[in-house]
Amino acid sequence: MRLSRRHLLLSAAAATAASGLPAFAATPAKGPVADPKLAKLLDAFVDEILNDAPEAATGLGLDKGARAGLKAKLSDSSAAGRRAQVAAYADRVKRIAAVDPKTLNPHDLTIRDTVLAAQKIGAEGAAFSYGGDYANPYVVSQQGGAYSFVPEFLNSQHSIEAAADVDAYVSRLAAFAKIVDQENDRIAEDAGAGVIPPTFILDNAIGQLTELRAQKAADSRMVGSLAERAKEKGLADRAGDATKIIEGEVYPALERQIAALKAARAKADDKAGVWKLPQGEAYYGWGLRYNTTTTMGAEEIHALGLEQGREIASRMDVLLKGQGLTQGSVGERVTALTKDPRYLFADSDAGRAELLAYLNDRIAAIRLLMPKLSRLGLKADVMVKAVPKEIQDGAPQGYMNFASLDGSRPAIYYINLKNIGNWPKFSLPTLTTHEAIPGHAWQGAYLAERANQIPTISSLMGFGAFVEGWALYAEQIADEAGYYEGDPLGQLGYLQAQQFRAARLVVDTGLHHKRWTRDQAVEFMTSTTGRAKPAMVSEVDRYCASPGQACAYKIGHTEILRLREKAKAALGPRFDLRDFNDVVVSTGGTPLTVLGEVVDRYVKGAKG
Repeated sequence: MRLSRRHLLLSAAAATAASGLPAFAATPAKGPVADPKLAKLLDAFVDEILNDAPEAATGLGLDKGARAGLKAKLSDSSAAGRRAQVAAYADRVKRIAAVDPKTLNPHDLTIRDTVLAAQKIGAEGAAFSYGGDYANPYVVSQQGGAYSFVPEFLNSQHSIEAAADVDAYVSRLAAFAKIVDQENDRIAEDAGAGVIPPTFILDNAIGQLTELRAQKAADSRMVGSLAERAKEKGLADRAGDATKIIEGEVYPALERQIAALKAARAKADDKAGVWKLPQGEAYYGWGLRYNTTTTMGAEEIHALGLEQGREIASRMDVLLKGQGLTQGSVGERVTALTKDPRYLFADSDAGRAELLAYLNDRIAAIRLLMPKLSRLGLKADVMVKAVPKEIQDGAPQGYMNFASLDGSRPAIYYINLKNIGNWPKFSLPTLTTHEAIPGHAWQGAYLAERANQIPTISSLMGFGAFVEGWALYAEQIADEAGYYEGDPLGQLGYLQAQQFRAARLVVDTGLHHKRWTRDQAVEFMTSTTGRAKPAMVSEVDRYCASPGQACAYKIGHTEILRLREKAKAALGPRFDLRDFNDVVVSTGGTPLTVLGEVVDRYVKGAKG
């Protein structure tokens, strides 16, 4: 999942109760936080974070009223801005640690512990002079940097309702040029310290930047989006001003970025892992802690991935034999299915439109099963869109932007359709349960639809192991609820997706700990999962740029399942799957250690 506020994905949402939860869930006495000292502190944290990350304010619909000025700004991407960011984490650690946990009710204690853990993880980044937030070592890559984020952010999240919104949009275009140059300074600084992305990442990023720059400014989506939406509202569109800024400021900055990456490319090699970087081993250790919220080491994670992969392959073998597919390895048989024209959409505009319609159909189907899985009754509106063509070369295969808190924008489920052959029909139902319902869109809907009952900080931050672990768990509970009844190939697609995440554990640790090459990683992913090679090349490149992130999924899923089995054993006939699921979702997002404490309290309350 690639969230719109990905730059804040180091930390945690807070545990909270809501109407529809079982009676034994701890509910604060007044408002989302009962303790006045903690509530005041969290409000201060929210203001600090939003001031540093105006994009988050816009994404959540919080750039209004006293915060309206944030709508004209973008984040500081300079080296000084990064140092200030990690210093702020350390300062918030001291301030929230000073809140005595013994004075808090269980609900507020979960909030305090969650936010404290978040700030601690972020503060650990001060040990490294390079890279950025969310433990990404490269300031610009095939999937990261202002060029890959800002244009689509302005198009899909910067709302246009009044003349001031048009002016703010134009101001953000100027800010776009500024932060590209801030990144350029850091690219050169990092390269001087030996922090250079692999050649294949640089080539992809340079290609995308070159394509973006090649567009005529007046014809670019950055101008077109502004003009179209302003016209709909009867507003002056300032398209001329936007075009001048893009031609005179944005494009020259992008040209300088292309030159900076080409200069780095001259010194680059094809070594894929962060082990090659200064403090590379320590950096990867931080990446694993950051993304899994555990102390699991690379060797343990690697072994877990191999073990779970074998178990899932044995289940896939049974399904494949049931379809008369008996020859070859599991991976070889799934590869054959992936290439079978019977399961592929046409490689055309019509085929892509048909695929998007199918995703909407699958969302409608899973909605019918949600009463078996939850009591929350969330609306969880979802819009399905193809990844914009200008960023599809480096974008993930599928990702989700959470809904805004003010209800002005639904969740957006993106799918990368550059290579439609990556998406055999049997793989799409599971992708939909992961990205939409009951996965990311459902979890995010809790934050949006219960916004008056939870601390705002809960919507600003999210732990990867929780967010992605829940989405994998969502795939499983959909299967358990009968989503694939009468559809053995759909169930095979579900198991393939689970095996894919187990393989990620092996490959991520292989790249960054065992010093695998890119080709080794691609071969393992392709032969193990049976997925199309172009998709696996894109995935491996993603892991190279985001060390540890690929481990979040299966580690989180495994822990949620462990906690579910623990609760089942403790409660016996009193266990209700809906209650367990809602307790997990209603935390808003926690580190896995804190989630265990939440589940323990749920079990204790359910016992009476």
